[in-house]
Formats: sequence, structure tokens, C-alpha cells
Amino acid sequence: MFEDLIKEMERMNGQSVSVEIESDEKGYIDKQCPNEECEFIFKVNEEDWGIIFKDEAVWCPFCRHEATSDQWFTVDQVEHAQAEALAVMKGRIHNSLRSDAQKFNRRQPKNSFISMTMKVTGGPKRTHTIPAKAADLMQLEIQCENCESKFAVIGSAYFCPACGHNSVTRTFRDSLRKIRAKKDGVGIVKQALIKTAGKDEAELACRSLIETCISDGVVAFQKYCDGMYENYGKAPFNAFQRLEQASELWRSAIQEGFDAWLCEEEIRLLSILYQKRHLLAHNEGIVDAKYIQKSGDNTYREGQRLVVSAKDVENLVACLEKLSNGIEDACSKEDINSRHP
Repeated sequence: MFEDLIKEMERMNGQSVSVEIESDEKGYIDKQCPNEECEFIFKVNEEDWGIIFKDEAVWCPFCRHEATSDQWFTVDQVEHAQAEALAVMKGRIHNSLRSDAQKFNRRQPKNSFISMTMKVTGGPKRTHTIPAKAADLMQLEIQCENCESKFAVIGSAYFCPACGHNSVTRTFRDSLRKIRAKKDGVGIVKQALIKTAGKDEAELACRSLIETCISDGVVAFQKYCDGMYENYGKAPFNAFQRLEQASELWRSAIQEGFDAWLCEEEIRLLSILYQKRHLLAHNEGIVDAKYIQKSGDNTYREGQRLVVSAKDVENLVACLEKLSNGIEDACSKEDINSRHP
């Protein structure tokens, strides 16, 4: 009676169901980090996924978790695939039952005293899968400087998913973007905190948010310089947290120091901001004689507490951008000269 159903069940035994994944309008497909502590969602260029990416290892752009290429499906893609597989199996079972019912009904003798019919409700069901749709476009598109694979993220990316490479320059630019975003978002954060936590908590939190921007900038530039300087030797520990020493290291390496890219007033401002960062980190921002001596900042007296403004943050970011641009240009010239003496 159920010949077609039995045959269909035998065919389905051990059979897999494939579900296509659509790319977005720019040719990117969605991926998600399998590390449960991260689960960062990103996109990779579909063509690069087939040509540049390797089956043995893919890396998360955010946390650098490493896994084989078949581990990077998004939660939405997995749920869609499971639903599609179930729909296909149900469709094939339903259609085989309909076929068995039709055959059974055709075999019934006419004008018989007793007659039996089989009825399966519903029309034919689909036995094909529907592709998983792509998520919305991501604005930050990146091309790895090492393997040239293309990927896209929301927010920041520190590693190439195809080769795991960490770009010193891209990481630094991302850090500056984050600092600006923190500075620009203070007003919105403050209003939200006033409503939920009160004015005192909002003031403390937002003041701390602005102050951390100074430390973030100094640390980001230190790591940037450490990475860029590797081609010229090993710098002394924390040398790039000290402006004068950092400038001289670069002058020895590429024949240009910070005065090649910043004017005298910008160097003075940057020196004050570096000293502010040191005071915030080691003296809770309380001014002492050493700060006044080293920074030349006579707007404070001993015992006062520093005030960090949004303007300070913008000055810091602007100066660090100029320095990084100058360093990269000079390093490129050095590289060209070394290859063509």
C-alpha cells in the first residue's frame, strides 16, 4: 500500500539537504564567529571565500578565534537551514503519500459492495530549499594588506579572517575612530544616564569617558609605533609613551622626527596631553610640581585637579593622525630607497 513512501524513506536515509546562502548586493556573504564568548558577525567577499580562504583555518576579525571553514555559519543561517531541511523532508513524505493514495484509489474495483479510498489532504508540497537571505550591508569594507581578501564589519576589525594578519595601521585608525565616537557620544550618554541613574552618576561617568580618551590615544599610538618600528629594531620598553624619546627613535630610523610633521604649538599641546595622561594614570589627575615642570602648563597650581575637555581629545587625535601619516610616508620612502639604492 505504501510503496512510494517506503521507497522515499529509503532514498532519504543518510541523504543530506543543501541550502544555498545568498550574497548581498555587493557580493558579500555573512559569517559569524563560533566562539560563544564572541559571536562576532561579519561578511566576506563571496569570490574571495572560494579562492583566497582556506578550509583548514578561518580567523575571527574581532577576537582572532581560529576554526575550520565549515564552522562560520551564522545563527540565522543554521536556523534557516534546519527549517528548510525539515520542510523538504515533510514535502517529500507528503508527496509520496499522495502518490500512494492516488495509486491505491485507482486500484479499487468498480461497483464493489465494499469500497475503500485513501485521502491525503493538501496539494503537492515543495521539495526544494529556499536560499538563506543575506543580512543588511555593512559600511566598513576592508581589504587585507597581506592576502588582499575583502571583508566587511560593523564597528572595528583587528584581524584578517582569511590569513589572521593584524594590520598595525588599520588597528590604529580604528582606535582613533573609537576615541572620536566616545567623545562625540558623551552628550547622548549623559542624557540617557540622567534619566536612568541621576545627574551625579551621569556627570561622573561622562567625565571618566572623556578622560579615558586621552589614555586610549596614547596607548594606541604606542602600539602603532611599536608595530611600525619592528622593521628598524627593538625599541626600549614603553619608549613610545615618551614623546621626546619616541621622536628621536624615529629620527634615527627614518631621518625625521616629530618636528617634521607637527608645528611647535602642536608639539607643545601634545606634550601637555601626554603629561595629563600620566597624571590621570598615576596621581588621580591631581596636579603636582613634576607635572607643571614637565608639561610647561602654567594654567594649574599644585593640588588642583586636571580638566580634560572634548577639545583636548580632538587635539590629541588630530596630532596623532598627523604623526602616523608622516611616519607611514617616511617608512614608504625608506622602503623604496632600500630596494632601489
